[in-house]
Amino acid sequence: MPESPDPAVACSHPDWLVARLRADWPGQAGDILAANNQPAPLWLRANPRQGRAETLNARLRDAGLDASLVGLVPGALRLDAPVPVEALPGWSEGALSVQDGAAQLAVLALDPRPGERVLDACAAPGGKAAQVAAAIGAEGGLLALDVDARRLDKVAQLLARLHLAGPGVQLRVADAAAPDGWWDGRHFDAILLDAPCSATGIIRRQPDIKWHRREQDIGALADIQARLLDALWPLLRPGGRLLYATCSVLVQENAAQVQAFLGRHADAAARPLPDHFGHASGAGRQRLPGEDGMDGFFYALLEKAG
Repeated sequence: MPESPDPAVACSHPDWLVARLRADWPGQAGDILAANNQPAPLWLRANPRQGRAETLNARLRDAGLDASLVGLVPGALRLDAPVPVEALPGWSEGALSVQDGAAQLAVLALDPRPGERVLDACAAPGGKAAQVAAAIGAEGGLLALDVDARRLDKVAQLLARLHLAGPGVQLRVADAAAPDGWWDGRHFDAILLDAPCSATGIIRRQPDIKWHRREQDIGALADIQARLLDALWPLLRPGGRLLYATCSVLVQENAAQVQAFLGRHADAAARPLPDHFGHASGAGRQRLPGEDGMDGFFYALLEKAG
């Protein structure tokens, strides 16, 4: 029999979400609900252009902050007691940024390499774009898109603070699902699609999600995700890779979405990801909220036939 979440925990979530979690994650639903009600730690990422995470960790500790390195996520640090970011040593000079460990893992799964041409299809608020820009170096190229100009401004501000802006990094207000309006015809080596989703993996950070999200939203979001996947796939070079990610824990948006995509595209194959990316879930991996202190996130690495 599926576990029964503690009533005090379950009642702080809408009934439809409790039912979905029990159906999708019968062995972990209670843990997910409990994790959603716990405060999240502050995750940081060291800017590799300005020094190693070990050096930054020493600076934080010298400032009296109980920071720790996280072996599962190279370059990441965690503060279990969050502080105002402006108080962090190195913040003003761009030595670090705020980004949950699970979000950092998305770029590590894509594994952007020096000199590659990469598309970040839904770039705001910019943490992953910055991580990609640092990885590909000045010889690489990054095109970061977002449909919201104000949100894309935040990406620009982050890249500027981290000293990662440059001629190889382009930001464009555009709908990733309509490439005829922005694509120049040159194929990408790698594409990061952190797709719009229910955000059910980050409820502990944004508790209002529980009450603002409606069950009927999930199907509409799944349609958007499918449209994005189908629109972006032709832009990937043969032998290239696309990382599909969401901050959702719902199977409809994740494992089922990828399974349907693979059924539509004979030239697509899922590549396995290591265990530290989460629970095996269809062709991808699912991290659940609170595991290793991280948010809930799904990852599927797709490769195009060469």
